[in-house]
Amino acid sequence: MNSTSAKIPTEAPVRAAEIEREFGPFAGSERIHGVTFDGQRVWAATDCGLVAFDPANGKVTRQLACVSDAGTAFDGRYLYQIAEARIDKIDPESGQVVASIPAPGKGNDSGLAWAEGSLWVGQYRDRKIYEIDPKSGAIRRTIESNRFVTGVTWVNHELWHGTWEGDESDIRRVDPKTGAVLERLQLPAGAGVSGLESDGADRFYAGGGGSGKVRAIRRPRKIRQAS
Repeated sequence: MNSTSAKIPTEAPVRAAEIEREFGPFAGSERIHGVTFDGQRVWAATDCGLVAFDPANGKVTRQLACVSDAGTAFDGRYLYQIAEARIDKIDPESGQVVASIPAPGKGNDSGLAWAEGSLWVGQYRDRKIYEIDPKSGAIRRTIESNRFVTGVTWVNHELWHGTWEGDESDIRRVDPKTGAVLERLQLPAGAGVSGLESDGADRFYAGGGGSGKVRAIRRPRKIRQAS
């Protein structure tokens, strides 16, 4: 295992998160656990399973009854869903679980993302992100954070993750080699981040935990120092 530990700077460029839109709450569900994007639909892991909606109008287009109590990811063909102490690989068309691997946190996992042929798994209280083999669950790399880690996503070779401690939450870009914080988007007090996903361009989708909502947040193009 290639494990990287680093002293994380406490000062990084920070700005207020620009919330563009909110989706939900969704019928029968009180919480959002994970979020992913398949190129057309946003998938949200809820108390009642996976819900897919059209981000253009917020209309629910698909629902899958499955255990979905933490992060969600999409590899271009299959969904991956943290379900207690395992990660299920799910066919989004049939809803069938086609494979499962052990989750590295053994039930204490949070966010989930797919990138570069690996799954990236957030560890909430351990303040870590694991890169794991999607076939075996073997840990390939460990990245340490200085905050509780919730959702995880990659966009244009940038690694971002959500944090949530008490009444404070942010979305931060980190160096995938050292874990150093490079940029932070601060959410309003009380607006937590559970799941996190990018649309591959200029928007994040962030799960809102107990609000039952998914928030669309603008991804900034340039870093600027907070005034």
